[in-house]
Amino acid sequence: MKIEPILYSLTPFDPAGHRFRIELRVPRPHARGQQLNLPAWIPGSYLVRDFSRQIETIRARSGGKPVAVRKTGNHSWQCEPCRGPLHVEYIVYAWDLSVRGAHLDETHAFFNGTSVFLSPAGHERAPCLLHLHPPTHARNWKVYTSLPPANGRAAAAKRHGFGLYAAPDYDALIDHPVEMGTPQVARFMAHGAEHELVFTGVLPNLDLKRIAADVKKICEAQIALFEPESLRAPFLDSADRYVFMTMVVGDGYGGLEHRASTALMASRRDLPTLGRPDAGEGYENFLGLVSHEYFHTWNVKRIKPAAFAPYDLARENHTQLLWVSEGFTSYYDDLMLMRSGVIDHKAYLARLAKTISAVRRGPGRHKQSVAESSFDAWTRYYKQDENSPNALVSYYTKGSLVAAGLDMLVRRETRGAKSLDDVMRLMWRRYGRRFYQGQGKGVPEDAMAGLVQEATGVDASDFIARYAYGREDVPLESLLAGQGIALSWKTSSTTPSLDIRTRLSHDEVQIATVYEGGAAHQGGLSAGDALVAVDGLRVTRDGGLERLLSAYQAGQTVTIHVFRRDELRAFTIVLSQPEPGECVLAAE
Repeated sequence: MKIEPILYSLTPFDPAGHRFRIELRVPRPHARGQQLNLPAWIPGSYLVRDFSRQIETIRARSGGKPVAVRKTGNHSWQCEPCRGPLHVEYIVYAWDLSVRGAHLDETHAFFNGTSVFLSPAGHERAPCLLHLHPPTHARNWKVYTSLPPANGRAAAAKRHGFGLYAAPDYDALIDHPVEMGTPQVARFMAHGAEHELVFTGVLPNLDLKRIAADVKKICEAQIALFEPESLRAPFLDSADRYVFMTMVVGDGYGGLEHRASTALMASRRDLPTLGRPDAGEGYENFLGLVSHEYFHTWNVKRIKPAAFAPYDLARENHTQLLWVSEGFTSYYDDLMLMRSGVIDHKAYLARLAKTISAVRRGPGRHKQSVAESSFDAWTRYYKQDENSPNALVSYYTKGSLVAAGLDMLVRRETRGAKSLDDVMRLMWRRYGRRFYQGQGKGVPEDAMAGLVQEATGVDASDFIARYAYGREDVPLESLLAGQGIALSWKTSSTTPSLDIRTRLSHDEVQIATVYEGGAAHQGGLSAGDALVAVDGLRVTRDGGLERLLSAYQAGQTVTIHVFRRDELRAFTIVLSQPEPGECVLAAE
């Protein structure tokens, strides 16, 4: 029996109030009453975000008569039984300027499907149609999305037009975010596949040509890594092009991957402008973000942990493999910048050294493995507080060092004949290439050692046990030496230390983190304390603490006055010797 599609209709009807109107038509509602669900989280961001809280009103009808709707859970509604097609109309408040949610004002509209599309229970595998309507205030807006148009149907959308779009099921519907407005756009072909760069925001003199040229190199290098013979882009199983959607703000950074697109956020100062040949480290960081999210098109959007195949969007999906999904991706994002020629070897080593330094600064790496960090993403990594550096390790940064170590281990043991590339290609062939062609299965939790051995012949089980599932530091110094790279450490400052991390809050210099075992910890200072004075001299916002401490030597005692809440307190601190915490990498 032919399955009738679920029909959605979305209108940005109130830009000033930041509201979308969504209409949902279920042709054959459940006989005992149709349940409606909204995802509790969005894949790629491992935290329950309760998108349902932004649904302001909801009502239903069938055959012209009202149908009662009642809330049954945090993310679910129950409609009373009805015979004919069920029509549901609801309003979503959209004022979340992030890559995860939905945002609407008079300049643009953006949404992820997880924020706006209710799922009729029992119909998750039914085909979906989405009718996008333009706002009444701006008829010049266009639509940018990797969601395919509903070709062959009346009102089918044309390229960048409003109208009807199609998805094979609900999972696909919510995996193609949509940007509407009048952005700056560039296009390029990478190994025969079309790509679009879409920039929303105020961007005078944006150097689109330069960005397109650099991103093209990155995309081609990644396609060639996974498909060296066919050079076929992975997203062609779902869409006819890939879309990079970038929201440009004064200060922001982030990305979220999708099967044929990515949502990005970037700072205006990090993007190159015409006539500015040196875009600086900020532009490198933006290209690293682009590289990271594009690599996810293979790794995590198609090569998934078994716990994500399929996703359960109503609750947390625990896995110990985010060190592979995110850590390996974090290793390759910078590596692909170098391989593509966007940065040189020296710049790559500087970026790798920065990651090594960041991991070493965190005492939490001795308490938590990256496998544990992966599992605890929902309750710990995505809910960090002032003590997190002392208690947690990042499956992104240390995960990338585990990947680097595995790569160098394999290269050493095979005398350069094999590398981590071979492992990625094996996982792609086995788990990723046909994931959306009805053959979707995920990587088992205990599979990595076996996959490394199968792909390269190297037994990496002890390495993975010690550095991914254990808490030991990856022995990078010896592994890098085998690749002709010397690792050393230097002290970035001679000023004695309080062993704290600070932040500016209004007119105060506050302690953000007190590192365990350090001078401040031993002397009684706490996160949240507002620094007032060192030996009676005021701590100012503009580097005042560093200047005051530079008058002392390690081992000397100072009196630190702070406000803890609204109480003035004094603490006696023995200043510590600054440790060599800055990694330096150099080709020998």
